[in-house]
Amino acid sequence: MSKFVYFFGKDVTDGKASMRDLLGGKGAGLAEMANLGIPVPPGFTITTEVCVLYLKGKKYSEEVLKQVEEAIDKLETLNNKKLGDPEDPLLVSVRSGARVSMPGMMDTVLNLGLTDKSVLGLANKVNDERFAYDCYRRFISMFGDVVLGIDFDKFESLIEDKKKELKVESDTDLDAKALKDLAERFKGVIKLEKGFEFPQDPKVQLQMAIDAVFDSWNNPRAITYRKLNEIDDSWGTAVNVQTMVYGNRGNTSGTGVAFTRNPSTGERKFFGEYLINAQGEDVVAGIRTPDFIDTLGNKIPEAYNQLVDICRKLEAHFKDMQDIEFTIQEGKLYMLQTRTGKRTAAAAVKLATDMVAEGLIDKETAVTRVKAEHIDLLLHPRIDPNAKLEVVAKGLPASPGAAVGKVVFTAEVAEEMAEKGEKTILVRTETSPEDIGGMAAAQGVITVRGGMTSHAAVVGRGMGKPCVVGCGDISIDTKSNLFMVNGYTVKEHDYVTIDGSTGSVIIGKVELIDAEINEDLKKILQWADEIRTLGVRTNADNPADAGLARELGAEGIGLCRTEHMFLGEERIPVVREMIMAEDEKSRRKALKKLLPMQKEDFLGIFRSMEGLPVTIRLLDPPLHEFLPDKEELDAKLRELEASGDSSGKINEVKKVIQRVVSLKEINPMLGHRGCRLGITYPEIYDMQVRAIMEAACELTNEGMKITPEIMIPLVGLVKELAITREEVCKMAEAVMAEKGVKIDYKVGTMIELPRAAIVADQIAQEADFFSFGTNDLTQTTFGFSRDDVSKFVPIYQKAGIIEHDPFAVLDQEGVGEIMKIGISKGRSVKPDLKMGICGEHGGEPRSIHFAYDIGLNYVSCSPYRVPIARLVAAQSTIESRK
Repeated sequence: MSKFVYFFGKDVTDGKASMRDLLGGKGAGLAEMANLGIPVPPGFTITTEVCVLYLKGKKYSEEVLKQVEEAIDKLETLNNKKLGDPEDPLLVSVRSGARVSMPGMMDTVLNLGLTDKSVLGLANKVNDERFAYDCYRRFISMFGDVVLGIDFDKFESLIEDKKKELKVESDTDLDAKALKDLAERFKGVIKLEKGFEFPQDPKVQLQMAIDAVFDSWNNPRAITYRKLNEIDDSWGTAVNVQTMVYGNRGNTSGTGVAFTRNPSTGERKFFGEYLINAQGEDVVAGIRTPDFIDTLGNKIPEAYNQLVDICRKLEAHFKDMQDIEFTIQEGKLYMLQTRTGKRTAAAAVKLATDMVAEGLIDKETAVTRVKAEHIDLLLHPRIDPNAKLEVVAKGLPASPGAAVGKVVFTAEVAEEMAEKGEKTILVRTETSPEDIGGMAAAQGVITVRGGMTSHAAVVGRGMGKPCVVGCGDISIDTKSNLFMVNGYTVKEHDYVTIDGSTGSVIIGKVELIDAEINEDLKKILQWADEIRTLGVRTNADNPADAGLARELGAEGIGLCRTEHMFLGEERIPVVREMIMAEDEKSRRKALKKLLPMQKEDFLGIFRSMEGLPVTIRLLDPPLHEFLPDKEELDAKLRELEASGDSSGKINEVKKVIQRVVSLKEINPMLGHRGCRLGITYPEIYDMQVRAIMEAACELTNEGMKITPEIMIPLVGLVKELAITREEVCKMAEAVMAEKGVKIDYKVGTMIELPRAAIVADQIAQEADFFSFGTNDLTQTTFGFSRDDVSKFVPIYQKAGIIEHDPFAVLDQEGVGEIMKIGISKGRSVKPDLKMGICGEHGGEPRSIHFAYDIGLNYVSCSPYRVPIARLVAAQSTIESRK
């Protein structure tokens, strides 16, 4: 018989931390805390398996219903109370709990079990009518919102009306009579909206709430969150039914959210917020701005000291920063949650290195704790410290980093503008889970209310979005689409800048500068280098990029695109002269002018990469790309003819137009390019090889170790490579003979056509190395043009035809299988044949893992992705050992 319900509580706990997939993160954490003897209100978890089964048919098996009933009986016995008892009712919370944290994405119902009769019993039992009706009105509104789908604002507006009527500021100022009246009005809303009365049977309430939590797995915000965070739709959520404890029992009660360390900075200091006389949703929803946790010691010292001790115990047990929720009921502490805390990029790196120093974890664990996106974020821009700032307001620094964008006031507008390529800052009174899409689309977020653990703060940190919360000086006018702050009026689409590290809101655009790699990150990357076996090179075409990449840890250049060197202001006229040449002699004359320019480029790159291999791709794109656009030429011709020009320029322009027309190709990406150019115009490759080898010889004479790797592009036939290689080697040997220098050079090819991979055993006989050009290999495998996929790939992704843009994430099923063929066949001829990947996939984490798995020697990526590749390469090695 399958077990679908797991009980937790003192002396009767079925689950444990390792059962996260079955019990969800919350359920597994509650079970583990109970096992550790930590005070946890008893309850039970309905497993994720039940969610999956329920969502298929919207019903439960008899066995599930039986086990739930048995768990309720056990809970009632343990508490010596019954659900719906008119004298002393048992109240429960019903909360979601997926296997990974999805803050605010799914639903919660508190105070379940209250009815018109049992609320009277609760009031008599605790001798506090106000408390009882505060719980009841909260329950009715949450049930109406979460279970029945009624807009929460319909309840919230009634509260605001009541406060105005009684001329009070806060919810806590409402007396028992007011709360009793609100409960009646809330029931009236339900009757009006749904056509039936608020249910008075607690068992019916509970079943409806369980259904609602399972259904919330597929609500729009949860689906969006899963998509953004690549969480599997098939996992489902668990449901946790737990005995209620009350933080709204007066000034010796309260509720809070805390972290065992600072989730923004990683500082080893207890960090969190709480509210006195409140329930948990008040903190996380950002409805009230809470107090910092360290002041709790002055108000309820015994509970605070116990909380600090428990947090130390939990961190030592789980060996990671914990995110906890707690409630204090009349001085007694209860723990409601522990889970691995979400953290910023900076905090992730500091936590990992600090915990190694403290002996909590080893270096390999530390490397796995830092994610590729953490490094990406750390290398994103920040505000220039020398910039002049007009700071108009300060909020709480909830998620670090800087962002500039146009002000928008709704998630929908943020998403619409993002589709047009416009950058925005989302400004809200407080964010709700429905804002998830807009938060993802915006560059950053500002909220008027809420604290460091509010929805905006937690989700912002998880997304790596700069976020300023609790900025109470801002007053939003939604009707006029503007906000006012300290004498300033900021309209929708006006620019603002935010600094999530300081909490500053700044008028206008502020200059941002690149971040630096700090000592903690250097340490993580150093450990990664000690672990990884996959090499990491860079794609660089100039000395500046090469130098930067080396500073960031590149072990050489995996792709130097020589065509980029042809595009300088001084060079393009010479390149065009070469292209316009009508015979080989004229072409060589123009190429002779280009030679010193190319040589100078290689001298700079070789110096930057002294001692490291430099893979240089000979000219790849078709020649027409270096000529002016025909429409521009036609316009210039018309202008000259209209002016009656007699200087001969008309004939020059006509000649260029004629050459553009003659070079035009129906599909240039499959046309006269790559090695095909080298075979039809061997003098072009001759010039490039001479420039490479002269530069290498010159620097070798200066005492440097230079290792050029000359790469021939777009080979599909072994004879293409054989002919071109022979020409390359002939020129290289000639230059070395002229200079009297011996250079250890290699000649290899790019595998970027499916045919090349299929006949890789033949091609390997003529190659010293292979480099998979996955951009073109993806193009030629799919038959997709990478310049045009934006027209249909997003539609394909939305329709579920493909999961990722194949030019962003390597297609392992198709392109990857072709790569495997190339590797296997190539190494069947030369077992030690060096192979790498030099498309931009070389810096994408999933593609790097794949490169490791299929046995490549290195990946090559743009300079700023080098640290990411170093980290992921190490993580691949660690995973392979498990």
